[in-house]
Formats: sequence, C-alpha cells, structure tokens
Amino acid sequence: MTGLRTIVRLGVLTAAFSLGAPLHAADKGWTPLFNGKDLSGWTTWISMQPTSDNMKMPTSTRGLNQDPRKVFTVVDGMLRVSGEEWGAVSTVGEYENFHLKFEFRWGDKTWAPRLGAPRDSGLLYYAVGPEGAQSGHWMRSHEFQLQEGDCADYHSLDGVTVDAHVGDANQGNWKFFRYDPALPLRTGLAARILKRGNYEKPSGEWNTMEVIADGKTLIHIVNGHEVLRVENSRQVVDGRSVPLERGKFSIQSEGAEAFYRNIQVKPLTGPASAAVF
Repeated sequence: MTGLRTIVRLGVLTAAFSLGAPLHAADKGWTPLFNGKDLSGWTTWISMQPTSDNMKMPTSTRGLNQDPRKVFTVVDGMLRVSGEEWGAVSTVGEYENFHLKFEFRWGDKTWAPRLGAPRDSGLLYYAVGPEGAQSGHWMRSHEFQLQEGDCADYHSLDGVTVDAHVGDANQGNWKFFRYDPALPLRTGLAARILKRGNYEKPSGEWNTMEVIADGKTLIHIVNGHEVLRVENSRQVVDGRSVPLERGKFSIQSEGAEAFYRNIQVKPLTGPASAAVF
C-alpha cells in the first residue's frame, strides 16, 4: 500500500469483495482500503485495557501484530472490532489530500472499564509516529470520534492542534469546545471539539461517515451532513510547530464492539475548503 499519489499514478483501483455483508466495488474514483477477506494492508496494535476510566497507561502491552484475543477480525465481509482490549488497526500506507468514506455500526458487546458507558470507538487520520503515543493506546493523530450520541466530535491525540470557530463547552473540570461557524476563530486547540447537530442513526444501524482533509481544512460528515470544519492541522516536532498533512488511517478498539465496511478513499481534485455538504 502506498500513498494516494502513487496509487493514482499507477491506476490501482481494486474492487472490494462481496462476502455475506453488502460490500460493493468502490465507487468511481475511489480505492477500497479493506478487501472484506482479511487484514491485508493493515497492522494491529494491542495495548490491553487501561487501568481506569481516565485512560491511564496500560500496565502491560501486547504490541504490534500480537492479537491473541482476536480484537480485530473479518466477519462476513466486515471488519469487526471486538473492543475487548484497547488498541488500533492501522493502514500500512499514508495518505494526504483525501476524501475518506466508510460505513459503521455498533455491535452488542461492551467491556470494562466502559461497561454501562456510551459505546466508544474512533477513526484516526493523519496518524503518525510511534504506536501508543497517546496514553499507550493510539498514534499521534486527529480523531473522528465514534461514540454513541457524539459521532464526529473532534479529538486531539498526542498534542496535535487545529484552529476552529468554537465556543466554550465545559463539563465539570473538563474543558472542551463546541463548534459554531458563526463564532470567532480560535487557534492552537488541542482538545475535544463537539460537532454541530446529531445525524446518527439508532444503535445497530449502519451510518456513512466521511472525512475530507488537505491539512489546511478538515471536515467531518455524518450521513451526508457536514457537522464540523476545522483548520490548519499541526504538530510539534523538535520543539517547532509544523504542518501535519499526511499520515495513516487507524481504527480504535475502546471497550465496545463495532463493525466497519466499505472503507474507501479518493484523492481530492481541489481544496477541501471548497467542499459543500
């Protein structure tokens, strides 16, 4: 698996396989990232459960491509994330200037320490650096939150920052923000940003999620509705703030069973800021 530029140059547009679940060949111009048969083109990282609800570092780590409990498997053409142990399944390739689209639904199982809590997972993009940089579990990245009632919220992992039109949205001692395009732009945000509107389907039904990103603009879309738009993706390297415009895709395991299918990507033909939903 190579970056999008190489994929486009070589004209590699492989069709997804139909195995039970209604997988389909990628739409015109799209390249499937998941073949519906196995985890070719992906790697796994298992960090095991955190020690408490506040996501402290795990007491032990299984590591790269060590998944004895089968947290990440292929079931009836779908990517199943069991949630039993925490970690991620990540693309081998890195991507920039992309439009990502995937279908997602919740399963039934949940696991400690999130029993009784909203089901939780997440799609990470521009994921870079070592595995487990964030709390021992995930790579440095931007997160498209997948959590019951909160799908498409934004999270900063391992200190990446964005600029966004937001207001304050504190909850107890937890300070975060709420996206509102009518509000002034705030810069250098490394926090949770709540999306605008709720277009999720009931738990157990399939949702279509999308991310459009070119580094300068990052857009989150739920079932055809744009719910968040932030700007200027950055990270700190050697003490300097530099653009973060390329990286892997990574899917979290975080205490809840979830299913993914029709994961596909295509290169942008213009600036992300021009996208209208």
